Amino acid sequence: MVSKCNLVSVLGVFLVLTLFQNPITVSGQNVPVVALFTFGDSNLDAGNKQELTKTLVAQGFWPYGKSRDKPNGKFSDGFITPDFLAKSMRIVNEIVPALKPNVNVSRGASFAVADATLLGTPVESLTLNQQIRKFNQMRANWDDELIRKSLFMIYIGANDYLNFTKNNPNADASAQQAFVTSVTNKLKNDIKLLYASGASKFLIQTLAPLGCLPISRQEYNTGLDQCYEKLNDLAKQHNEKIGPMMNEMATSTPGFQFSVFDFYNVMLRRMQNNKDYRFFVTNSSCCGVGTHDAYGCGLPNVHSRLCDYQRSYLFFDGRHNTEKSQEMFSHLLFGADQNVIQPMNVRELVVYPVDEPMRDFWVPQTSESVSSSSSSRGYEDL
Repeated sequence: MVSKCNLVSVLGVFLVLTLFQNPITVSGQNVPVVALFTFGDSNLDAGNKQELTKTLVAQGFWPYGKSRDKPNGKFSDGFITPDFLAKSMRIVNEIVPALKPNVNVSRGASFAVADATLLGTPVESLTLNQQIRKFNQMRANWDDELIRKSLFMIYIGANDYLNFTKNNPNADASAQQAFVTSVTNKLKNDIKLLYASGASKFLIQTLAPLGCLPISRQEYNTGLDQCYEKLNDLAKQHNEKIGPMMNEMATSTPGFQFSVFDFYNVMLRRMQNNKDYRFFVTNSSCCGVGTHDAYGCGLPNVHSRLCDYQRSYLFFDGRHNTEKSQEMFSHLLFGADQNVIQPMNVRELVVYPVDEPMRDFWVPQTSESVSSSSSSRGYEDL
């Protein structure tokens, strides 16, 4: 009896020592203690617009936040992608709006603001450059080591192209190419500024198919089944420059690490094969008025239509996704394959040793590279 008890005790001690020597087994995800910082436009805005403007902001009114019982300052019926991504990164605190006073920014903050652009001076908003300068003003909240190993997520540029197309309806190919070059050059310079501020791990989303947003279909009278291809072409030209740009920065800048999320094709697949992803409607909004219900959601003076079940919709309003969609995106960001995010997904990026040179780089996607990646680290989004 004594020998059996001793054997159990020895095995117990051995098990405890094994667990503590292998924290990967204990946590289930080898994710270090890091923060998440987001920059960009309304897609990543956690409530900053409400702090900047003196006018009523739609996302401060119902039915925004409907799935969470109240408006929460986000352009969705509930949570947005960074909320879900933060949970996967074991960040228990909410990613709060940086412009809101007296919030807990210990594990990151959102600097994104609705209507943000790369170029120009947006009204009651901040350019990406201004957002980064705001981050530097708050720099004392985080030590250098936390910033170096934390994730900096950026989605911006859509407003630049939406505004350009509206103001230059007859722009020819050369004018479009010149504008794309100016936008992407500014993005590169702003990322360099963020790197100079101490950041080293960057997550860049390509632009969505802008011509397929319900607001674009509605404004350009495309009909229910067509997209406004001029906007899609601008988005594709922009996106083609992102991967090579990040490769160049990683090879020329010590300690620079990155991932590129192919948001354009993630969105396009859900629009073209909606039933495969359990969406009933992908060309119109759940909330709004007009041919595609794309305008006025949340505005007190607009009698918006509200769909019966928002989880069957890809879009909640004219240009922002439902909570269900955003949760999908977060799963893809954290663990998907190279046909979705490359050269590393977020889980791999945050555990990659700081200051280590990257060994894999972004490559243009082909049918062969997509199929060959399906047996690697994550899951597919085909």
